[in-house]
Amino acid sequence: MDDKSPPVKLGQRDPEGRRAALLDAALVEFAEHGLEGARTSAIASRAGVNKQLISHHFGGKEGLYRALIDRWLEEEAAYGGAGTSLADLAASYARSAVDDRALHKLLLRGSLDGEANGAGIADADLEDIRRRQREGEIAGELDAGFVLLALQSIAAAGLVFPDDARRVTGMDPASAEFAAWQQAQLRLLVARLA
Repeated sequence: MDDKSPPVKLGQRDPEGRRAALLDAALVEFAEHGLEGARTSAIASRAGVNKQLISHHFGGKEGLYRALIDRWLEEEAAYGGAGTSLADLAASYARSAVDDRALHKLLLRGSLDGEANGAGIADADLEDIRRRQREGEIAGELDAGFVLLALQSIAAAGLVFPDDARRVTGMDPASAEFAAWQQAQLRLLVARLA
């Protein structure tokens, strides 16, 4: 759902549809205004439902925000396991930042506003980088935390610096072309970290 999506019209007997519409609408509102700035009336209006359904389905605005974070963490878990190369993992994050810009904008805004609620870098993420370093995927002289922050920043660059990305690449940072270019460049860069 983009920022200009019209409200969704749902039937009375579609609780899952209403719940999904609220999540989609909340994603846009939270991405634009943060947890504190988003208004439940705007979310409900965008979703085409009564705002009391936010409390009914999610227990309130904070529960709705948490449901979006949980949805992201579930999606993120599918990016790979121990057998996934760092290049493929970084490329997955970069692709996601292009494919789901509103979600990544919400995550960035949450980090800036101190509302990340566990959606940022976890201890397990840093330990994974350290494991990769021990296994030779990353040079030993590099700081694991720096590598993790650098890769996270690069994956989000098109979203954080859209004008700069457009200017230096000649591509729309929201395009599939940019995503493919960014993934290829990330793979090359990660190969140099060993």
